[in-house]
Amino acid sequence: MTTGPEISHSRRSFGTAAAAQCFKVVKWLGIAANVIVAVISIIWTDAVLNVLHIEIAQPVVWPRFAAFLLILLSIFYVPSAIDPLYHRYSVVAVICRFGGFAFFTIVGGRYIIFGLFDPKCGIPQAVLLLFAWKFSQPGGTAR
Repeated sequence: MTTGPEISHSRRSFGTAAAAQCFKVVKWLGIAANVIVAVISIIWTDAVLNVLHIEIAQPVVWPRFAAFLLILLSIFYVPSAIDPLYHRYSVVAVICRFGGFAFFTIVGGRYIIFGLFDPKCGIPQAVLLLFAWKFSQPGGTAR
């Protein structure tokens, strides 16, 4: 028969693994969504801006460059998607989601559409990372 601490440790290990795995899935989905949106925005810049009812930028290289920077930012999310508990950068990767939201909220106008995407990924990532870290700490069990 197992004792209390062993049961607590197994629950903690399961909770950590489950929360970390869910975080990884959400992080990879966010990375994929960023890259897909960025590639579409690079290829069909005018069409994307027309659909969003945003004035066409001149020269069009700047919106394309912004989309390219989104791809580069997404590359920096990869380490936390591979192992969120090992890479302490995972916190920064989640905070970046809220930074994008804050920027486009401050800019306002029709550009807010670009910032509304980030909380949809950032909030679940923040919650799952918090659970994964809480479960990984000694005495961190779900209640």
